[in-house]
Amino acid sequence: MLQAALKAGTAERHSVFEVFTRRLPEGRRYGVVAGTGRVLDAVENFRFDPGVLGFLRERSIVNAETLDWLAGYRFSGDVWGYQEGEVYFPGSPIMRIEGTFAECVLLETVILSILNHDSAIAAAASRMSSAAGERPLIEMGARRTHELAAVAASRAAYVGGFTSTSDLAAGFRYGIPTVGTSAHAFTLLHDRERDAFQAQVDSLGRNTTLLVDTYDVAEAVRTALEITGPELGAVRIDSGDLLLVAHRVRQQLDELGARDTRIIVTSDLDEYAIASLAAAPVDAYGVGTQLVTGSGHPTCSMVYKLVARAESADPTAPLVPVAKKSSGGKTSIGGRKWAARRLDEQGVAEAEVVGTGPVPEELQDRQLLVPLIENGRVLAREPLDVVRERHVAARAGLPLSATQLSRGEPVIPTEYVTEYV
Repeated sequence: MLQAALKAGTAERHSVFEVFTRRLPEGRRYGVVAGTGRVLDAVENFRFDPGVLGFLRERSIVNAETLDWLAGYRFSGDVWGYQEGEVYFPGSPIMRIEGTFAECVLLETVILSILNHDSAIAAAASRMSSAAGERPLIEMGARRTHELAAVAASRAAYVGGFTSTSDLAAGFRYGIPTVGTSAHAFTLLHDRERDAFQAQVDSLGRNTTLLVDTYDVAEAVRTALEITGPELGAVRIDSGDLLLVAHRVRQQLDELGARDTRIIVTSDLDEYAIASLAAAPVDAYGVGTQLVTGSGHPTCSMVYKLVARAESADPTAPLVPVAKKSSGGKTSIGGRKWAARRLDEQGVAEAEVVGTGPVPEELQDRQLLVPLIENGRVLAREPLDVVRERHVAARAGLPLSATQLSRGEPVIPTEYVTEYV
């Protein structure tokens, strides 16, 4: 596309692209914007280095003119978008990218790959954190996803409400609190379970977390407390009927005087399993597979569409709305868009309003898009804790039915106000 546009003289036409999704994953009530910070880094550092240019030249993928253009590529346009951690709905213009057609079209894959992945993980994390209530959630999915996706998944999970990660690379890169426990392999390494527990306590102290389901849970809990006394930090249960076992372990711990010892459960948990353990004496959850695979929805089906372009390459040329017309639910709405969330009298969201043209006065202070990049310069980097707190507030501003795990339609409708000016 770039090569053809350069030859046709249309590559420099000012263009407006938007990222949105036509529908939420089946049964989901809201989406979560995640990955924005990673998008900003990716756009800022998007380059074609000599090795890449050599590959394109050797394979004759593009011509010499295009190679020369790519060699000097730097995004110099503007990006607006929903703030990271915000919620979104079908049709929400989650991100708007403006610049020449040439510089914007090259960013489609990198922007979509980040937003689709991270937002899917954050949405699953949000549902899980809602189900967990005040109990902390540990991200433990690095071994269940691609090695390059694991750190991004941990970041997105933190945005969605998880409190810590077992992925030290994520802790190093993003400052996410890190925690972890031993695996069954450590117990099996030793001649006796007692020896494994003793070795761990000798090294890490009595406040450590001991894994108690390698052999017999009740015997393991007795052995653990014989070594640590009531100061044992926590026990982890990774198999069996978690509801039943957690009750039995809690009773045993209390009877042996370890009332402050916490119980952590793992074992292929998802939001439904977490909700089913609400009445169990569980202090924290460790979640892996279901989290990093989006709990059944590993993508958000976001798309990157041209919605407006200039009539010519003249910088003063007016924008013309453009849109795809298609059967099968893939029709899009042309024009540069704004978005605002209308609230009811109690301050609860009642509609996502998306429009072109002037923003109605009553929605002026409810607009959702903010400047992220201006003239190629990043404006909106934020600490991850700020993003995480924003999501908590955004979710709290939705109707209560947003946190229901039962299948349903988006919790608020999307309304369109289209006026081309």
